[in-house]
Amino acid sequence: MKTEIRKTSSLLGIGMVALLGLSACGDSAEPAEETDQEMTEETEGTDAEATEEEPMDEESMEEEESMDESDPAANLVGASCEAYAEEVPEGEGSVGGMAQDPVATAASNNPMLTTLTAAVSGELNPDVDLVDTLNGDEFTVIAPTDDAFGEIPEEDLNAVVEDADMLTEVLTYHVIPGQLSPDEIAGEHETVNGATVTVEGEGDDLTFDDAGLVCGGVMTANATVYMVDAVLMPAAAEE
Repeated sequence: MKTEIRKTSSLLGIGMVALLGLSACGDSAEPAEETDQEMTEETEGTDAEATEEEPMDEESMEEEESMDESDPAANLVGASCEAYAEEVPEGEGSVGGMAQDPVATAASNNPMLTTLTAAVSGELNPDVDLVDTLNGDEFTVIAPTDDAFGEIPEEDLNAVVEDADMLTEVLTYHVIPGQLSPDEIAGEHETVNGATVTVEGEGDDLTFDDAGLVCGGVMTANATVYMVDAVLMPAAAEE
């Protein structure tokens, strides 16, 4: 009988131990559940941080757009811009090259503007040198190409070149104070000459008095250049 009681006591003892073991396992599972919850909260926090970082992505996009706007070729207008790029694809006289120098210097590197460069630098008339003036402030320059000067009868061109005052009037009539982009250039503008030049149209169809656009919106370090197919003549010079 005593033996049976002992066996029963032993079985009860084993059962109690098992129960205690299960209880201990149950207690240790609770922290695991809390850990899972913490991981979920951390994941949600990470998602929230990623959402907060989205504006940074927008800022990056704006920076890229700003870089596009700073591209010297971004605002070019004119049916002959492609021909200009083919004629001067690289180097100091190219679109990118001209953007590095002030306008008189930049124009001197452009093979399409050799006559204009000679006229403003004193080569045609030593009494007319506008290089420092043009390089010293911000301007919009209407730049007749060599072909444009070639359209003027030699006798008439020589008459202008030999008269320093008249040459100065003609050249400064091609210069507008301040920089005007292609979407700002249309209208009437007082030139450095004091007379008013009329710009009409938009895009490739811009006209400057009676001159047509070759390629415009060409940036230099201090000016915006519009190459045109004719030399502009202020009323005083025409008289």
